[in-house]
Amino acid sequence: MSKRLILGIIGALVVLIGWWSYHHGASSDQTGSTATSGTSGGRGGGRAGGGAVPVVAGKVEEKDTPIYLDGLGTVQAFNTVTVHTRVDGELQKVLFTEGQDVKTGDLLAVIDPRPFQAALDQAIAKKAQDEAQLGNAKVTLARNTDLLKKKVIDQQDFDTSKYQGDQFQAAVQADQAAIEAAKTQLDYTQIKSPIDGRIGVRLVDVGNIVHAADQTGIVVITQMHPISVVFTLPEQNLQEILNQGGANGGLKVSALDRGNTSTLDEGALAVVDNEIDQTTGTLKLKATFPNDQLQLWPGKFVNARLILTTRKGATVVPSSVVQRGPQGTYAYVIKTDKTVEMRPIKVAQTEANVALIDSGLKAGEQVVVDGQYKLQPGAHVELTTPQPSQQTRSPQLRQSSHKTVSSGKP
Repeated sequence: MSKRLILGIIGALVVLIGWWSYHHGASSDQTGSTATSGTSGGRGGGRAGGGAVPVVAGKVEEKDTPIYLDGLGTVQAFNTVTVHTRVDGELQKVLFTEGQDVKTGDLLAVIDPRPFQAALDQAIAKKAQDEAQLGNAKVTLARNTDLLKKKVIDQQDFDTSKYQGDQFQAAVQADQAAIEAAKTQLDYTQIKSPIDGRIGVRLVDVGNIVHAADQTGIVVITQMHPISVVFTLPEQNLQEILNQGGANGGLKVSALDRGNTSTLDEGALAVVDNEIDQTTGTLKLKATFPNDQLQLWPGKFVNARLILTTRKGATVVPSSVVQRGPQGTYAYVIKTDKTVEMRPIKVAQTEANVALIDSGLKAGEQVVVDGQYKLQPGAHVELTTPQPSQQTRSPQLRQSSHKTVSSGKP
């Protein structure tokens, strides 16, 4: 390659580099000016003369609000009985249907009674035999009494006849006890329900030989109503419960489903456990429910809500008013000049899309319910009405996104 050709290529490259540098610098300057101008305009519009931010507003209200504590509970049967046979024998009859309700004393099953009837008959016959001997001993004693007076027999013969009569009298008493025992064994062949409750799954079929020592019973009966719910609360709540008389029972308790969306039953606190679990730092409580609709089932997990007291004239707002930031909870308050103020608030609890406010808001103040993500302190707002889609969807979204916070503060 000649030197002239090399110099020509180098010169062409220099020209191309210079052209590119010139046009790239001009484009950057124009873009930078446009971006700066747009940014200045945006800030000026948001703070000064720009349009007002559309929001949905609501008012701070006062109403009576219950103060409660929430805990996870387990439904427990009031009584559960595994029905066993008390005698050995063949299971002749099963008179219950799985899943049916039974009353105390209802006949459930029958064990073959023939061996026990025979034992009873033997005991009755033995008593009759001993009673006959006792009668003969009494006649002999009466005759010997006259003979002793006439000195026909000596004292020893008289004493023998006397104590022989006492012996037969004791034998008759023992025979009566044997009859009662035989009757009891015969009664045990008819297995009856010891409690009111619901029958479970049958554990033994007809025709099997059952024994009193069997580990597996015939069936399990569970008392369904009333029923209990055992739940736990942090030990820090103990003093609040005691202050409201919870140690004596009687405080209202609601059983809710796992989603806290529906109430299964209403009951009352029955027991506050006498010690705190040191492993978990929790306190165990038991509540009693009538369970007339059988919404509570043994072994079921529920949310137990203990109502401590009712705060009269409490300050409440829609739960969507409450916002959370690095400094804690706050709300946007709409002032009379249609600007907003970001005010710190203290929330006691949130339930059914209603937040109970301890401090920070007063009844009658106007607050932002929806549209907070567009706001900053001092921004102008325009009050709008919520769209129908928001009205139907918002409660469900808020229900799932806001977890209940229980403070228990009276």
